[in-house]
Amino acid sequence: MSRVRIRLATAVLASALAIGALPAAASAAPAPAAVPAARYHQQAETIRQIPLQGAVNVRDLGGYRTWTGGQVRQGLVYRSDALSKLTPADITAVSGLGLTKVVDFRIPMELQYDGADRLPAGLAPASRPISDLGLYGTLVGAISSADPVKQEQMLGGGRAEAYMRDIYRTFVTSPENRAQFAATVREAADGRQGPLLYHCTSGKDRTGWMSYVLLRSLAVPESAAAGDYLASNTFRAAYDAQVRAGLKQSGRMQNPDLLIPLQEVRQDYLNAATAQIEADYGSFYGYLTNGLGLDLRTLAKLQDKMVR
Repeated sequence: MSRVRIRLATAVLASALAIGALPAAASAAPAPAAVPAARYHQQAETIRQIPLQGAVNVRDLGGYRTWTGGQVRQGLVYRSDALSKLTPADITAVSGLGLTKVVDFRIPMELQYDGADRLPAGLAPASRPISDLGLYGTLVGAISSADPVKQEQMLGGGRAEAYMRDIYRTFVTSPENRAQFAATVREAADGRQGPLLYHCTSGKDRTGWMSYVLLRSLAVPESAAAGDYLASNTFRAAYDAQVRAGLKQSGRMQNPDLLIPLQEVRQDYLNAATAQIEADYGSFYGYLTNGLGLDLRTLAKLQDKMVR
């Protein structure tokens, strides 16, 4: 077997290890050297935040250790909230990341209200909208009404949480959503593609799911991938609290805490998506290959590019 084929087979095995199922086609390939059990212990890596004034949830996806003893490379993939409020200093900082692609998961209504990304010269965002099941419009309507009864009827009594779980399920069930996520994975795997950033409005749900999928695909332990997802609560907490305080002070919401289930990420929401994966595809590997349509070569290229 050639060295190139051995590298490919090894990367495929690493991908399989990450998703808990070994594809039959790769079962005869030589296994990578055993990694001592002690090295499987997931250390609490420091998340590399990109500090900006106009965005609070900008992070490098790299730095995580994998089950195979590797580490996700930094400086290749970034996750973010919307970039429409970047200051000139922020734009200079973003320019220093060397981005060659920015993917915007927001729907047209979000762009209408929040504005287009402000990016370094020569860099234009690629629109790749992922459905929010009308959540943004519902939220705008609820706040604009300034009617506490209507707001309670729309968001109270566990309805906001249920709405979020439904959104997460559509990350898995919607063919259109799956196509958008798959296209982003393929770009991350492309060796000719330079540093990539993807984002939605808050950088926590659509962006959070995309990041979870990428990290799991790279053999990062599920606990660490979930930790990266949940970290949005830390990075967004102060900003979201200011938003709630402003809505109360302006009189638009008597009980802005109704928004907390929409502002936060929760393990329960992530579980809704992963349970849908089990129901529809049987395993995370099935979701990658049958749901997202990613072949083994793409998964191997992703490993080869992003793990050292």
